Amino acid sequence: MQQRLTVAQRVGQLLMVGIQPSAAPSGLDTVITREHLGGVIYLGGWIGAQTVDATSAHLQDATGPQGTGDVRLLVAADQEGGQVQQLKGTGFSTLASALSTGTRSTGEITAVGALAGREMLAAGVNVDLAPVSDTVPASLGRGNGPIGRYDRQFGSDPAVVARAVAAFTSGLRSSGVVATVKHFPGIGRIVANTDTSSTGITDETTTVTDAYLQPFVSGMRAGAGMVMVSSARYPRIDAQSQAVFSRPIITDLLRGRLGWKGVVITDDVGAARAVSAVPVGERATRFVDAGGDIVLTASGATAPVMASALTTRYAADRAFAAKVEAAVGRVLALKQGLGLLPCG
Repeated sequence: MQQRLTVAQRVGQLLMVGIQPSAAPSGLDTVITREHLGGVIYLGGWIGAQTVDATSAHLQDATGPQGTGDVRLLVAADQEGGQVQQLKGTGFSTLASALSTGTRSTGEITAVGALAGREMLAAGVNVDLAPVSDTVPASLGRGNGPIGRYDRQFGSDPAVVARAVAAFTSGLRSSGVVATVKHFPGIGRIVANTDTSSTGITDETTTVTDAYLQPFVSGMRAGAGMVMVSSARYPRIDAQSQAVFSRPIITDLLRGRLGWKGVVITDDVGAARAVSAVPVGERATRFVDAGGDIVLTASGATAPVMASALTTRYAADRAFAAKVEAAVGRVLALKQGLGLLPCG
């Protein structure tokens, strides 16, 4: 399948773009066609399964032989529960916060994941950007801007978090929806939110043997389809680069030491303040060069810039082209398991 796609179509498989409820379903048609888009993420809070399902169907219909080579889309949402549940209203159950869910039995947590997955899939959403696998130490609690402040963590003990992550992942997997463990290697120890700040995002503690990595490993072993990498800094692992641009973190630690063979996706690198100092095109090329696969951008306007940067570097750098091909192969393998590749 991969060799049947043009270079531009292969590059497009490495991009996932946000869509807001205020946009018409056709709002991404041009981006899907011209940039050969591989994925879409629902952002901004969507109400009603009927609306989501109709939008999902339209987005999939926008793919085609000239656009994506008939490869259908990964359609994602942050369906964590609590204060982070992008899909609500009729057809979607109200999910408790992770902090509350983490106190329940393993079987109950699995059932929550399965319920969320069934409802998502019924609305044409095949990827959940959950479960959150970050551990927030009790000493920091709600002083942790991105996770603890919103009760997005399953607990303050990595063993407790690991149990819950595995259970929620198993539930999603049983429903046919891809689970995504995030935000590797963990943002439970930082103070500020990488979406809104470029400072206060350094974790001075985490190492390659840290116990806080266990929930990610647990989710991977339970069948997660993707790992999301944070844009925070971890100087005890890589003193030079943010995680999302770090070969020591993505290739050496995640893929090497921890043995992850699947898809790696960024946290948002379109609108996030944490990466604002990095030119838009470089956000994509540096991530793929570090060993990543799917570049997630909340802003559709950045997609052409990212696609152009990836395509240009592909043509000029044989080693980088090989990394692109490997990334595309991983994305297509994930899609094959979801039935998103054309027959024959």
